[in-house]
Amino acid sequence: MKSRRRPEVPKIILARLRKACLALPETREEQAWVGTRWCVRKETFAHVLMIADAWPPVYARAAGTDGPVCVMTFQSLGPRVDPETFLQAPYFRPRWRPDIVGRILGSDVDWDDITKLLAASYCLLAPKKLAEAVRSEQAAGRETRSRRAKRK
Repeated sequence: MKSRRRPEVPKIILARLRKACLALPETREEQAWVGTRWCVRKETFAHVLMIADAWPPVYARAAGTDGPVCVMTFQSLGPRVDPETFLQAPYFRPRWRPDIVGRILGSDVDWDDITKLLAASYCLLAPKKLAEAVRSEQAAGRETRSRRAKRK
């Protein structure tokens, strides 16, 4: 039986996700059963892969596309938090876990938003001390941006 060569996540998308994920403390990148995932300790907080020719089928069904398309999944607080946003394209809700959200990574991606989603996903799974360090760093960054905006 001849195996099909599966498309790989575009290098530019992988590089941007890698930069955002590996900037978080004690994060490691590894190959997943398909695609690439980022973990803190033993918990996966982000996963990116390509859907093509309706494969992998569980992702194709969840995203509502046969592809080719690049998708990312991340941890969320579940459907009780902002359910409307995460039910509309480019987001989708995989059925295998209620606390996972998927997002199609098309050409219209706002990488600042993606970075925030990744940090939030990380903070949900990281040990408290690591999550607090990330939240403190984000708060300091917001204060600095606020002061710059006031000076203008």
